[in-house]
Parts: sequence; structure tokens; C-alpha cells
Amino acid sequence: MRYLLFDLDGTLTDPQLGIVTSIKYALELLERPCPPEDVLANCIGPPLRTSFGSFLETSERERIEEAMALYRRRYADIGLFENEVYEGVPEMLESARSIASALFVATSKPKVFAERIVRHFGLDHHFVRVYGAELDGRFDNKAELLAHLLEVEGIAPESAVMVGDRDVDVLAAKANGLRSIGALWGYGSPAELLAAGADALCASPRDLLTCLDSAR
Repeated sequence: MRYLLFDLDGTLTDPQLGIVTSIKYALELLERPCPPEDVLANCIGPPLRTSFGSFLETSERERIEEAMALYRRRYADIGLFENEVYEGVPEMLESARSIASALFVATSKPKVFAERIVRHFGLDHHFVRVYGAELDGRFDNKAELLAHLLEVEGIAPESAVMVGDRDVDVLAAKANGLRSIGALWGYGSPAELLAAGADALCASPRDLLTCLDSAR
């Protein structure tokens, strides 16, 4: 396993406060009812445009983009730093670097935000590059994002493993022929990750190397 790909939200950092508060901000300005906290927290991981379409009960692109713009108005300056690195993640990344040729971030979050977060929390030196969605929605689909990463980096799918906390991470890995490990310290349940086809589940960051052996 020469290459390890890590999701960001719910895998490296816990972004709940910033994401949830910024969604509330957008919905309030749009004068839309705000779902309960647990529903908003479930937005962590999947593309946010899909969640706003559901909250606004519309598929109209202009309406969804309006919500995204309001969300980013707060998130870009405040929300992305209302975030914290999970306990054990820096040590996990140090250990991962000792056994892998290269580590990458692969997130559905816009790349411009992901790079700032990784740098702000001092995790950037662990990674060769950060891959994320574009602000216009390109690579919102995580399977397309991983395909892009593999192509750009010249990585054979059988030599890489995706580590993430939601079913979208696992399904994207499967779509590209990668093995996957479900991070149970994040927002996805064991049932969600296993149903998506995760090759192994990992209870905590300190257990990652053992879980990598299980995913071979």
C-alpha cells in the first residue's frame, strides 16, 4: 500500500461547529426553517449542494447557489476555523508516513478551504497535495475527485487506500478500484460504512496501521 488518501471533515478534523453554524446562517437569511442539529450534522461529508437542495425543497440551481454563497460568506472567514483536529490524528499521520510512499487529502470540501484548514492546523507537511472540489461544483462527486487524483498522480488503484468516515468515501473508493477503511471516530456509523462496502473499520486514529493490515 504505497499511497494513503484521507478524507478531511470527520476524518482528520471535527468541523461540526463551523459547518452547522454556517448552514444555519444561510437558512436564516433565506428565511427558511432550520432542521434539528443532528440533521445538520449529517451534512458533514456529502456535497453541501445536495443538502441545500433538500432543505430548500428545490433543484433550481440559482436558488441552491444563492444558499451556497451565503454559507460561504460566513464559512470562509469564520466557520472553517471553528474546527479541531481529532485526538491522535497527528500521530496517525506520522505513522502512516513511515509505511507509505505518499499521503494525500481527498475531500468534497472546496480545495481552497481544505488547503487553508490543513495548513492552519499544521497538518500540511504530512501531505504531498490536497485534492478537493472546485467552488463551481466540479469534483463535488467524490468518485470523480478520486479518479482525477489517481490520473494526475499516476497512481494505480491497487496501490492505494481511502480512509474516510462516510459512505461517500467508501463508494468513491469502490468506484475507482481502491480499498477503503471506515473511520469510526467521525460521522458515519458502522452500519453505513459496512453497507457501502468498507474493507475494514477503524475505531480510532491510533489503530490505523493495524486496520491497514486488515484491509489488504
